[in-house]
Amino acid sequence: MTWRGGWVAVLALAAALPAAAAEDEADAQANPGESKITLGRYRLGSGAAATLGTDLNARWRRDGRSLWLGLYQDGAVGRQWRAGWDEPWALATGPTLPVQLLPSLQLASGGFVGGSLALQVGAPFYAQVGLGRTNLRSYVNLNFDPNDAIGLVLGWQGEGSRQLSVSVIADDRLGTGQQHQHLTLRWPLADALRLSADLLHKQGQGDTGVVNAWGWTLGLDGVVWFARLAHDPKQNFTAQDAWRLSGGRRF
Repeated sequence: MTWRGGWVAVLALAAALPAAAAEDEADAQANPGESKITLGRYRLGSGAAATLGTDLNARWRRDGRSLWLGLYQDGAVGRQWRAGWDEPWALATGPTLPVQLLPSLQLASGGFVGGSLALQVGAPFYAQVGLGRTNLRSYVNLNFDPNDAIGLVLGWQGEGSRQLSVSVIADDRLGTGQQHQHLTLRWPLADALRLSADLLHKQGQGDTGVVNAWGWTLGLDGVVWFARLAHDPKQNFTAQDAWRLSGGRRF
């Protein structure tokens, strides 16, 4: 897996895989008409060989439907434009057994095309299963999970955008055995603040051998402003560790 070719994964702000879709759906419930702009700064690797990247994203959302446009640039991969769409489709409604279909689509300069389809059942406790596929073109990975993968999620969503979920994202196409497990929490705090936390465990075959590592993300959301800090060891199962700092504003 090369540095460029290994960057096939979900965009940080796209609901490309089930775990991301569940988190984004909770945010959509709390902010049904939200638009936001996010600026991210990323450090990939360490020492003199470290690469610094910049990501700018604009996202529009209305009634659960999202459209986004992003630009990423660093000295190693150059510049890549990306765009996407995701939307929940209600197949059945009800207080305890709603059923949703969660499709997404991503496009990027360089010919990348990717998408996913997930099925979510239940409320407030829910289960979700999904499948992601791409055309295997190079794509700048700003998140954690493999994109050509199956995903399983078990979770709970409460009032005030409270959420707790456990998810597994596993490669089912390229024979790498790569797998991510997430424990994700979103919880309201005082003064209209909200905490988000994600604990990641990854395992599978990497560029330089077997990977078995832990990563994490911490976020703080206000009514208007938000910020995230993430550490991803062995980024996309390469030898490089990644740090990601991002923040933005809602409108």
